[in-house]
Amino acid sequence: MAWVYLVLAGLFEIGWPVGLKFAQAPGTRWPGIAMAVGCMTVSGLLLWLAQKQIPMGTAYAVWTGIGAAGTFLLGVLFFNDPSSLLRYAGVALIIAGVITLKLAH
Repeated sequence: MAWVYLVLAGLFEIGWPVGLKFAQAPGTRWPGIAMAVGCMTVSGLLLWLAQKQIPMGTAYAVWTGIGAAGTFLLGVLFFNDPSSLLRYAGVALIIAGVITLKLAH
């Protein structure tokens, strides 16, 4: 169950930078801030639950890896963030690192 908590924590980790992006527009400022704070809270709680059974370093690396890769992909898909083959290769390395940490656990 700890790995489920950790993956969910990573997915909620994606929500807070997206919320902050929404908060940059005047019409969605407060909903964006609420989304960011809510996602931070849920993500932190789920990470805390995951760390009861998963070593802290592994949990943190997986959590940030999911958050970084997911935020990058959402930025490219929905916010017109720059993309290139090299940037995708960097994200692939992050994902490979997360998978390696899971397999080595």
